[in-house]
Amino acid sequence: QVQLVESGGGLVQAGGSLRLSCAASGRIFSNIAVGWHRQAPGKQRERVAAIPTGGNLYYADSVKGRFTIARDDAKNTVFLQMNSLKPEDTAVYYCAAGAYSNGRYFWNYWGQGTQVTVAS
Repeated sequence: QVQLVESGGGLVQAGGSLRLSCAASGRIFSNIAVGWHRQAPGKQRERVAAIPTGGNLYYADSVKGRFTIARDDAKNTVFLQMNSLKPEDTAVYYCAAGAYSNGRYFWNYWGQGTQVTVAS
């Protein structure tokens, strides 16, 4: 079983920053897509950012210019740098890994999530 573990969540004031990390138990990030998603109570899960192998970075419109995704395949780790945080960024953040083909993502592995709360 492959496991993904998120860390770095917490409580911050609006305008602050957080850096999330996601570590995999095995070498699964190499040659596959990795990404971050979030879900707030009563809302649909949203894809925040993703990196397909050899492809263009994806960012949701709501986070463009504020969030940055990066991956370190040698360490099986993906990061999400979040700046200029807003109260509407409050959610549980999940990392995922899977495949990317013909413009579509297929997420096979998910972490348990880490809570991010932005106070106004």
